[in-house]
Amino acid sequence: MEPAREPRNEEYDDGALDVYSATVMRVAETVTPHVAAIEMTSNRRNGRFRVGAGSAVLFTEDGYLLTNSHVVAGTHQGHAAFADGSRTDLELVGADPLSDLAVVRGRAPKVAPAQFGDAETLRVGQLVIAVGNPLGLAGSVTAGVVSGLGRAIPVWQGSNRRVIEDVIQTDAALNSGSSGGALADSHGRIVGINTAVAGAGLGLAVPINSTTRRIISALLKDGRVRRAYLGVVSTPSRLSASAVIRTGQRDGLRVVEVLAGSPADRAGLQAGDIIMTAGSRPVSNAESLQKLLFADAIGKPLPVSVLRDGKELDLVAVPEEMADNG
Repeated sequence: MEPAREPRNEEYDDGALDVYSATVMRVAETVTPHVAAIEMTSNRRNGRFRVGAGSAVLFTEDGYLLTNSHVVAGTHQGHAAFADGSRTDLELVGADPLSDLAVVRGRAPKVAPAQFGDAETLRVGQLVIAVGNPLGLAGSVTAGVVSGLGRAIPVWQGSNRRVIEDVIQTDAALNSGSSGGALADSHGRIVGINTAVAGAGLGLAVPINSTTRRIISALLKDGRVRRAYLGVVSTPSRLSASAVIRTGQRDGLRVVEVLAGSPADRAGLQAGDIIMTAGSRPVSNAESLQKLLFADAIGKPLPVSVLRDGKELDLVAVPEEMADNG
């Protein structure tokens, strides 16, 4: 005998579905006009040819768009097409491979720019909507939830291995060509730039936060980002009860990997260390460390305190200027 089933509350189920659908549709209508399909090209002796394509998000009234560095790699110009059918030629303003962000510029568009949000407010399980313009299919929309925060993506720049840190993980499917598109919250604010497909049902996005805004400002001003290089791969870590009592700090950064020959390696940092402070400031996520590693930190001693096997250690690293970052 089968157990009795609770009666289905069709009015409640349909109402919940309508609220979810209405939210996704509203965000799609808000964000889609800001997202363009872009095709970047490079001039060679045998003529111009296509070398990269993806999506980009309009973020200023005078035609600046934000996309992925890997979409524009090796290019200098291209064109963009918006959902309303308008088109514009593009020129590369600047790119930052370490964050996988780039800025391109076209003519002042007919549409208003997107509104940036703050990825620092995101929580695991929160609804997010990915909007791209893959292969010219305007307004390709997928919805899902934030499935992870503070992720890291290993990337290669020539023979050098780098890591893009503090990445948003979502189960909103990303279609081919959606790189550079928008990840929006339920209010239609852009909280991330979709950067890669990590596997079936898994997507990644560069967060829009205070560090990202600083990167964008540097690209607009100088076309590049001068960075201090430390050489650690890290992940947020909750401290043990005894460490919280002893240090007064609840979170730190667990070192997953120390890159060989890096400033962190020479300073004595090891995998498994928990970084508590850097430059006398508490660090609890990748962004809090990245904020300290811009141009003004190059070549200057950076005090770093860590927990190792329950003991507190004070180390000093001297960040170097990151090479091949343009």
